[in-house]
Amino acid sequence: MDSMATMERVVDQARQVVDGVTPDQLGNATLCTEWTVRDIINHITGGATYFGMVAEQGSVPDEEMQRLLGGADVIGDDYKGAFNAACDRFFAAFDQPGVLDKIVKLPFGEMPASVALNIGIFDVSTHVCDIAEATGQKVDDIELLETALEVGRQMVAPQMRDGGMFKEERPCADSAPAQQRLLAFAGRAV
Repeated sequence: MDSMATMERVVDQARQVVDGVTPDQLGNATLCTEWTVRDIINHITGGATYFGMVAEQGSVPDEEMQRLLGGADVIGDDYKGAFNAACDRFFAAFDQPGVLDKIVKLPFGEMPASVALNIGIFDVSTHVCDIAEATGQKVDDIELLETALEVGRQMVAPQMRDGGMFKEERPCADSAPAQQRLLAFAGRAV
């Protein structure tokens, strides 16, 4: 799997889904029960900005990390524009030669940027499915969802399910659509 090409596909799907969200849907509840659609768009926008900054600088000051990942409003009144700008910054940062080998500091440890990218593949794919479910959309890149699920299975250790980072995996038939299986793996009741 080429992580950068996979992330490009994740972001393509994310842009389509975010673009499909109407202003009256921003308050919709999601399967990520703590957050509304707007909250999730805010989260993935802050995350894209944060990961772009980490790729540029190797780390981000704690107060900036808290602002971007801690729920501060980073989308304002233009959620589509803010999300697209954050994605553009992310790709510009990850376009640097050798960036995937660079050691970056995330809230839960230091790792190569390539590993951090895989975390993003799983996290953003899951949240895009959360938004899609809450707004009557579908993520149509099934191969991408299967890849995100496989990445999740490789990186989500049992101890990551304790303490709220991820909830316990929920039951879901192997024959269920990929979008539902990914969400169930992430602890969503589907």
